Amino acid sequence: MNISLGPIQYCWSKAQVSAFYQQVASSDIELIYLGETVCSRRRQLKFSDYLELAQILRASGKQVVLSTLALIEAQSEFTALKQQIDNGEFMVEANDMGAVEVAKSLGLPFICGPSINNYNAASLQKLAAWGMQRFVMPLELSKHWLERVLTDLAPRQIEVEVFGHGYMPLAHSARCFTARQQGLTKDSCQTICIDYPQGVLAQTQESQPLLRLNGIQTQSASYIDLSDQQQEMERLGVDYFRVSPSSLASIDLANNLTKSLAKNLATKGDSDVSQDNGSETNLACNGYWFGQAGFEQGR
Repeated sequence: MNISLGPIQYCWSKAQVSAFYQQVASSDIELIYLGETVCSRRRQLKFSDYLELAQILRASGKQVVLSTLALIEAQSEFTALKQQIDNGEFMVEANDMGAVEVAKSLGLPFICGPSINNYNAASLQKLAAWGMQRFVMPLELSKHWLERVLTDLAPRQIEVEVFGHGYMPLAHSARCFTARQQGLTKDSCQTICIDYPQGVLAQTQESQPLLRLNGIQTQSASYIDLSDQQQEMERLGVDYFRVSPSSLASIDLANNLTKSLAKNLATKGDSDVSQDNGSETNLACNGYWFGQAGFEQGR
């Protein structure tokens, strides 16, 4: 099993993104996903910028995958999607079935991201026949589901990736929650989400962390941490453990996990993730993996 670094889900400035991937280039992490997956209105980086970053990372020895939007809402977004998939250099992570269809029509291999509803072996076999090389297990499924579906897929010809650390993307909507929270409409959002580099924490009336609002995306308030499940994942045949970045500290986390695996050690990952304000409490969870409520800490 290897460690992968997922795409940045937040709206960061071009300088922040460039600095982030400069550090990634000098890390031991082998597989890097990059691209805008949440909102096409985030124009700090253009596709040409991501392509340039991908080329830099490839030159440093990384395997690079370009990630697509999880929600396609306009013809302009679909046109940009086709350009991204038919880039001539890098494989794509399809986060929407429209991206799957474009890759299939072009005869190009692709990876299915966690927002594609792959819930059974029949769906996975169909997608594999269309060119899917790897799939990221949907976040709400458990290790028991994974064990069953991999048994049904035997002999297996596709790779498996598990979202192992980071704030979980739970849903996407046509409405921008961050803009609405600031009294703005989506059409005149002023890209306000750039002011919230880890999203906006939503709490219950009892002041308990509930969700994290990231533009049109709803995330978990707690971050999933399956670092202590690496041996179990290897037993199941998982190929990649994904770290979803939320700060520069995520690079150190992924790098340490990479070194740990290289030494064949199963150590608990360092869950030191920077917060977007001093009053916010960072909590780890792993409930989905154990077939429980996602925010729980299962065993």
